[in-house]
Amino acid sequence: MNPYEHGEVFVTDDGAETDLDLGHYERFIDENLTKNSSVTMGRIYSNVIEKERKGEYLGKTVQVIPHITNEIKEKIYGFEGTDTDIVITEVGGTIGDIEGLSIIEAIRQVGLEKNSEDVVYIHVTLLPYIFGSKEIKSKPTQHSVKELQSLGIKPDILVCRTEQDIPDNIREKLSLFCNVRKTSVIQNKTADCLYAVPLMLEEEGLAREVCNHLKLDRYIPENSKWEEMIQKVRNIDENNRVKIAIVGKYVKLEDSYISVIESLYHAGFANNVKVDIELIDSETINKDNSSKKLNRYNGIVVPGGFGNRGIEGKIETIRYARENNIPFLGICLGMQMAVIEFARNVLKLEASNSVEFDEKTKIPIIHIMEEQIGVNKKGGTMRLGSYPCILKQDTLASSLYGKEEISERHRHRFEVNNIYKERLENAGLKVSGTSPEGTLVEIVEIEKHPYFIASQFHPELKSRPNKPAPLFVGLVKAAKLVR
Repeated sequence: MNPYEHGEVFVTDDGAETDLDLGHYERFIDENLTKNSSVTMGRIYSNVIEKERKGEYLGKTVQVIPHITNEIKEKIYGFEGTDTDIVITEVGGTIGDIEGLSIIEAIRQVGLEKNSEDVVYIHVTLLPYIFGSKEIKSKPTQHSVKELQSLGIKPDILVCRTEQDIPDNIREKLSLFCNVRKTSVIQNKTADCLYAVPLMLEEEGLAREVCNHLKLDRYIPENSKWEEMIQKVRNIDENNRVKIAIVGKYVKLEDSYISVIESLYHAGFANNVKVDIELIDSETINKDNSSKKLNRYNGIVVPGGFGNRGIEGKIETIRYARENNIPFLGICLGMQMAVIEFARNVLKLEASNSVEFDEKTKIPIIHIMEEQIGVNKKGGTMRLGSYPCILKQDTLASSLYGKEEISERHRHRFEVNNIYKERLENAGLKVSGTSPEGTLVEIVEIEKHPYFIASQFHPELKSRPNKPAPLFVGLVKAAKLVR
């Protein structure tokens, strides 16, 4: 998936590459989701074509209805018979989009096939505010609901995105023209903190309306810990700030690094500081301007990526952070670049490179491990999903995690070449985390530095606002000390 088109590729424990929205869901509900929680139309059509090839449709004409819609319903009904009580299904896009018509039809059929008290339709709409006339316009919502009703679905609840409080007369108007109860018109106002949204929706009565519709009587929430967290966030002194630079390749679209950005905010919550984040295009950094571009930051993150564009800028960024004692965190490709930088500038192996960028490099510090994948080719060779990592005692990594074994998510195909491992460690780049058998380098760090650590895995994918990723917590803590 192209980061400029889709934003971040979020990876689950079981190795599914999904849309970034799934990451937001994990951060809010603190549950590790699976490949079953992400369904694309590509997969739906692929499954239907495969079944047709196998003869499962007995030679019948394959059509959108019922074959495509049945395949969609199977994904929803797949949670039946498990320990799942409620399935929340998000249908992306806008009502009326031709791409979503088969999905709308499928969920219409779900409402027909199940008891009415077992299905609730929640329609999220926009209530634009016209600043010139200082009024909220309800027409877009009315037309959206009308379009949805024409497709056979009557929304039970409206969740209305708005910049201003919804006046009572607008609620009554929406109730009358959209055929929903007034109490089911839920205001979703822009919040001062993203993580305050669940509490705001709770106050608006969204859970009450859903539970009433589903005939669930135990809906008094236990949100005290979440409320304490939000209160703590709101009490952080505005003047207590650290500046963190994210030096990456896909900075034109901020969503490309959304989990990294959110993890830095989480680390700020834990350290009682506001985190100011700036994205810097690694292609713009070189040896001549690195000081000018980077000297005003309290910490630097070099995140993951693929391909050789902007690589030299990342390496120069890491050199500057290492030599000038700026707290640094490298992630995935960022770790590989940290190893290459160290090999070039400390070991003086100036030809050091990754076979990803130069297949004929004479010093392949980063390579594809043939024994790990069987063959030396790129297709389908990525390590995806959660893998265990053993931390060495008395290292920065072990002190941050506070335990010997961790499990983190990966998305990469290249590894540190163990031929150079001993030389790197002898020169000061300590390998503080490896795979259980010790063959794969997972974490490297430098001891005589305020904070220099890099991981082959993506710690941002498991960070939560109330359970921040340790590597990010350490970075922000170090940034506080050096600012």
